[in-house]
Amino acid sequence: MATQKTTGSSAQTIADDDLPPSQPTRPESIYHAPAAAGSTPSFTSTTSAANAKLKDFDVAEGDERGISHTDSRYSHMNRPLLLFAITAAISSINYGWIIGSINIPALVIEECAGGPQTWTHGFPSCIPMSSTLWGLVVGLTPLGAWAGSLLSGVAADRFGRKRMLMYNNASFVIGALLAGTATTIAQLAVARFVSGIGCGVAANVVSTYCSETSTVRSRGFLGGFQQLMILVGLFLSQVVSIGLSKAPLWRALFAVSAAIAIGQTLLLFFIPESPKFLVTMGRYEEAHAVLQRLRKGLDISLEYEDLVSVLESGRQDTTRAPKPSMWQVVSGNTEVDLRHLVFSALFLMLAQQWSGAKGVMFYSTEILTDRFHLTDEQAKQIPTIAQLLTLGIGGIGAVAVIIGMNILDKVGRRSVLVVSSLATSICAALIVVGSALDIGPMVATAMYVFNLVFQAGAGFIPYLCASELLPYYALGSISGLATSVNCLTLFVVSFIFPILDKALKAYLFVPFIATNLITFLFGVFMMPEAKGKSITEVVEEYQGPVRIVAGPFVRRKASASPATFSAPKVAD
Repeated sequence: MATQKTTGSSAQTIADDDLPPSQPTRPESIYHAPAAAGSTPSFTSTTSAANAKLKDFDVAEGDERGISHTDSRYSHMNRPLLLFAITAAISSINYGWIIGSINIPALVIEECAGGPQTWTHGFPSCIPMSSTLWGLVVGLTPLGAWAGSLLSGVAADRFGRKRMLMYNNASFVIGALLAGTATTIAQLAVARFVSGIGCGVAANVVSTYCSETSTVRSRGFLGGFQQLMILVGLFLSQVVSIGLSKAPLWRALFAVSAAIAIGQTLLLFFIPESPKFLVTMGRYEEAHAVLQRLRKGLDISLEYEDLVSVLESGRQDTTRAPKPSMWQVVSGNTEVDLRHLVFSALFLMLAQQWSGAKGVMFYSTEILTDRFHLTDEQAKQIPTIAQLLTLGIGGIGAVAVIIGMNILDKVGRRSVLVVSSLATSICAALIVVGSALDIGPMVATAMYVFNLVFQAGAGFIPYLCASELLPYYALGSISGLATSVNCLTLFVVSFIFPILDKALKAYLFVPFIATNLITFLFGVFMMPEAKGKSITEVVEEYQGPVRIVAGPFVRRKASASPATFSAPKVAD
């Protein structure tokens, strides 16, 4: 069988038997030098429409090196890729553990529900505080995550994704030790903030690593790993919390985070660095070896060529102009106007936290305790019905993400987001109705379905959005900005949620009906669709100012063939 390979403006036919070995070299043949001084170099994208036929490839026999002639660019998930993603996502499990471990023992810690405060070996059985102050302590985790996310993009670009995850585990260990030995409100608050820094770094770096190691066909599945592992960690923390909610065992619950971090640090020595990062550092041979390890048994020649060509375009251009700043990208002051794509990434991260889902995760025990009218004596009999129901909410969320991950690449991002956000809004309305009518089982059921439909789409799509929509030169700064917006919004929601609960009572979820409807409208009219598309194709289709890009009255712009990627050029 022969394969037609487009190189620059010429085409040549290469027989399968004559395919060149996958060499770790810079594919200079596809770099188009500028025709005149001051012009911008460009690279032909081999993932363009001209090569769309390669998406439906046949498996050929392997060569003497055990490498088949199957084009690796559109391969499915394989075992090494899955194991490496799971290892990186242990940081996300820790993230989930930290935000979930505070939920079930909340009343024991803040209201001394297990009995009056006593001191044993220098540690108090509880740390009493007002609900407002408790909301601030809980909210300091996302505030710390906001701080961590602001620094994570630049730091990961400098040190690498793998090393950044290693360094970040120090935040988890320090935060866990401070929380496990807390004797005052201030120490517990500092512990939550330090742990939050680790959560913010993990939220950004894990999703970036999974995106940069995935193939086009596994991108949607791996894109959900971030949220899936957060929910796995949250669920596990709540399972363990049932047995560790009494004083002084809640301290051990917080300390588990340190053990998770230490265990992951050891495992990280066995996974490779992101091949994209290695290419940006000029480590071509290592990048080639890593890519072959990720695509075991497949021919990576064209994928390696694509990878280097796109990243080299930015490198070539930065010899004449500096890399665009975050503000220049946000304001569209670059050669390719990314404003709509940037807006989409930021909006989805904002909308994820305004959905009300994190309020369910953080405060479901207290909400259900109130809706089921549990007395103080009943609240002391751990596990209570509210705690057991909270456990189920966490478990169903993890199942929902797995469902969403498996349908995302079949149905498309926009369709999943539209259905998920609309269903979430309807469930929020049912929670309000159940609360107003004082029907506890209805409230609990609506909360279960709320978490199911949210986590199956609107919960995890924001985490893969930036890496699917933005070119590499903008990814580091904008993904860091998007994560910081997400974490800062989570801090606000975490802080005001108990205040809203007391002020709105049965109508607590009314604001979230509106916010989820706004997300639904965004999905219908403004959401870029990245299913089965390279980043080059996505940028070409959706570049420009913020606008309506979908719906019955929007005319689709035809894609050029072949698509070309021009290096970013900062406007004067």
